[in-house]
Amino acid sequence: MQQIKAYLDQIATISDSDWTFFTSKLQRRVIPKKAVFLKLNAIENHISFIESGVVRLFIPNDIPEKEITFGFSFKDQFVSAYDSFLTQKPSAYELQALTETTILSITYEDLQDVYKTTQIGNLVGRITAERLFLLKSKREQNLLNLNAEERYLKLFKERPELLKVIPLKYISSYIGVTPQALSRIRKRL
Repeated sequence: MQQIKAYLDQIATISDSDWTFFTSKLQRRVIPKKAVFLKLNAIENHISFIESGVVRLFIPNDIPEKEITFGFSFKDQFVSAYDSFLTQKPSAYELQALTETTILSITYEDLQDVYKTTQIGNLVGRITAERLFLLKSKREQNLLNLNAEERYLKLFKERPELLKVIPLKYISSYIGVTPQALSRIRKRL
């Protein structure tokens, strides 16, 4: 609980009563390595804070090599199929723990209750949504403005630990190249 408290303290000062109410709604879940914890077409009912581990966001395919990885979330970040969470409609993608992952989750209904009941809930919700949007926007801009080698270098510079824990097939999909093209990029560098 201390990690999420430290994260939220960066956003605003939370009263003891608001904190107690908010934490009463959180559920700790441990997701085994490689487990998909949100399936395609399921409705996302949680937004979760990662205490430890790495989560992959991807569009599945019957042919695993054709899956499209479009995001990763790490320790001290929120993760959700956020569009499905907001609309309460089926998700167009899946969430998978790449390592054993511990998350603190709150349901859609409980989060609405936090918004209504606490003084700080709406502020925390808005800022969290803004941060998720900025991550998505940055990813889209990188895909539009950088070539594959530049995307790889940027990823390596910003997140060197990622390359230690995430299989190269997911990294290649994330930067929009085949595993063979990524191998050639890595050899050049």
